[in-house]
Amino acid sequence: MKTIQATNKYKVCIDDDGQTIRFEGTFRMGGVEEYGPIQAELETLLESGLKSIILDLTRLEFLNSSGISFLAKFVILVRKKGHIGITVIGSMSIPWQGKSLPNLQKLFPALKLVLQPAA
Repeated sequence: MKTIQATNKYKVCIDDDGQTIRFEGTFRMGGVEEYGPIQAELETLLESGLKSIILDLTRLEFLNSSGISFLAKFVILVRKKGHIGITVIGSMSIPWQGKSLPNLQKLFPALKLVLQPAA
């Protein structure tokens, strides 16, 4: 597993398969531009020839509006590529995910959304 970015509050990692990106913790960055280093890594990943990508958000407790905008822009970028499938895995145990993640499908109807049931 390769860590893209980590602090004492959050972590973003890419699994060894190079296809699964895991977000964990609490993201409270000040603006979309603060997500730049993460976005750059994800864009590099998209250019690597992947056929599909998985965003695992099941351990992402909080994501502010800037973070939701970042995710939306990333989903739009994947849609524009046209040849990459995307799956977003979330958890109904985390209230914001059940409310916000379905909106990603509105941006990219081919996006597969998996919301794990609340524990």
